[in-house]
Amino acid sequence: MRSAGTEDKARIKVTRGHIGWADFIFVMEKKHIRRLRESFSDMLPNKKVVCLNIPDEYQFMDQELIDILISTVSEHIEIRMTLDE
Repeated sequence: MRSAGTEDKARIKVTRGHIGWADFIFVMEKKHIRRLRESFSDMLPNKKVVCLNIPDEYQFMDQELIDILISTVSEHIEIRMTLDE
């Protein structure tokens, strides 16, 4: 599992490498899908892109956000958490 942002100020900004690596792409809001399409439209047709409809208003590593993400993402994929992730 990896994460990257669509904002210019993101700690890790999404790249073509991220898109190429991913089987699934989860975004929090519809605006994130729009930004991905603007930058990577040629790479997205073969990707499963899922909007979780979670307001992007949480701080980095906010426990409430982590709980919401685990719950919503697990509806789409099996999540195995280990200490080294």
